[in-house]
Amino acid sequence: MQLTRRNAILMGAGAILMTGLPLRASAAGEDAIAAFTGGAEVGEGDIKLTAPEIAENGNTVPIEVSSDSATEIMVLALGNPTPPVATFKFGPLAASRSASTRIRLAGTQDVVAIAKLEDGSFVKASTTVKVTIGGCGG
Repeated sequence: MQLTRRNAILMGAGAILMTGLPLRASAAGEDAIAAFTGGAEVGEGDIKLTAPEIAENGNTVPIEVSSDSATEIMVLALGNPTPPVATFKFGPLAASRSASTRIRLAGTQDVVAIAKLEDGSFVKASTTVKVTIGGCGG
């Protein structure tokens, strides 16, 4: 392939678009949070998020969320192309307001859990999960 002016312009435009992708993923996470909360303020409090500090395989990262008074809990992986991972809904007669699952992470990133409490307020918990590649660090 010869490097012509047209090819150089196309490669430069592609590079500029690729640098904007992480910003778009971050905006998608903020949009998902705003849609879930309806724009309400999110505080700290009655929610617990358990995830490993280091995950050897980003394809299956175990997480657990729990709250004593949540009606819904939304889990987001902010570094993924599609940040919303799961939304758990609990009825008034739920014996336990906790859930656990395995999620896929594209790389080292923040995992966020936001709970809607019975009184209509929102609380959040977050943790950073470092995803290693082949057990060698990443």
